[in-house]
Amino acid sequence: MTANAVVGPVPQLPPRSDTEAAVETMVRLVRSSFAVVEPYADEMAKYFYEKLFSIAPETRDMFPVTMSVQRVRLLRSLMHIVQRFDRPDELVPFLRQLGRDHRKFGVITSHYESFGMALLAAIKHFAGDAWTAEVEHAWAEAFTIVARSMLDAAAMDDGPAYWQATVIDHQRLSRDLAILRVKADYPVPYRPGQYVSVETPQRPRLWRYLSPANAPTEDGVMEFHVRAVAGGWVSPALVAHARTGDRWRIGPAFGRLTVDREAGQDILMVAGGTGLAPMRAIVDHLSQWGENPRVHLFYGGRVRTDLYDLNGLRQLASTNPWLTVVPVLESEPEMAGVEHGTLADVVTRYGAWEDRRVLVSGSPSMIRSTVSRMLVAGTQLDRISYDPFTVD
Repeated sequence: MTANAVVGPVPQLPPRSDTEAAVETMVRLVRSSFAVVEPYADEMAKYFYEKLFSIAPETRDMFPVTMSVQRVRLLRSLMHIVQRFDRPDELVPFLRQLGRDHRKFGVITSHYESFGMALLAAIKHFAGDAWTAEVEHAWAEAFTIVARSMLDAAAMDDGPAYWQATVIDHQRLSRDLAILRVKADYPVPYRPGQYVSVETPQRPRLWRYLSPANAPTEDGVMEFHVRAVAGGWVSPALVAHARTGDRWRIGPAFGRLTVDREAGQDILMVAGGTGLAPMRAIVDHLSQWGENPRVHLFYGGRVRTDLYDLNGLRQLASTNPWLTVVPVLESEPEMAGVEHGTLADVVTRYGAWEDRRVLVSGSPSMIRSTVSRMLVAGTQLDRISYDPFTVD
């Protein structure tokens, strides 16, 4: 282009609104101050709960005697919120889930107010000179947004806060693995692939997320696959000490690992260990029909005994031609009839699976490594679904 060339008008970006600028400032201040207190996260969580219980003593009965797991969950939730405050499409569903889930504790509006006071006091205590009037205002605004989203979601949920259920069968498959069947007094509504929170008599007030391994039934029976997590509080107790007749409380269902069989999209499932449960529920549901999307299920573990349901899956695949099951082992290289390597290794050997919707379930580390490798292999992120809930 010469110096004398005629150039059209330069397009102007629309001016930012005052609201957009205020939100950006709020997010910046919240994140920068949280970065200051993050190195003291555990001490801050302890301080927070001490403050909360002094402001609202009645809230102490909502929590377990041992608070270490609860402190970790608080920090993970807080970090998740801070990281996504400028991504409402991710943040709002998370907050709505939290709001619905907190109904089972008996949380009311005044508890949110106490929670906000304790949270700001804890951050202020550890922020030091970084805590200014401007930062305090930003945190107050941010918490108001969070609390309002959670309260609105709780108010819109007209179902029960939890369901009562009875353990009807406890089958211990190994030292660290058990299958439990639980019958709810009234069927718990859930879609195959979703997860629920449970409270058990072995660990009162310490809720744990579990995925039903079967599609919903008319009689309200749910099957759970539980592996004892090293250092965990709930799962070892369930594997070793759960008994028929135990009474459980089951919270509402959440999760994105669901399949619409009429959408016409084939499915890739990647399951590690007891991460098989939500995939098993989906396959159980699909087996009611003769024609389904193609389902390719990679089922992985470290050793052969980790693939505790392999025979059942193979039987299911033998009568359902739409289902392909590929067992994967990280060790035991002499074992025939299986693929060898990590799930991330094996799945990506087959390519990027461009034509599939991808469901991933397992430990947090397994999910991270599998999703990362698939992205590198060329799988589109918007095709991958997983539920990043705490394992134990």
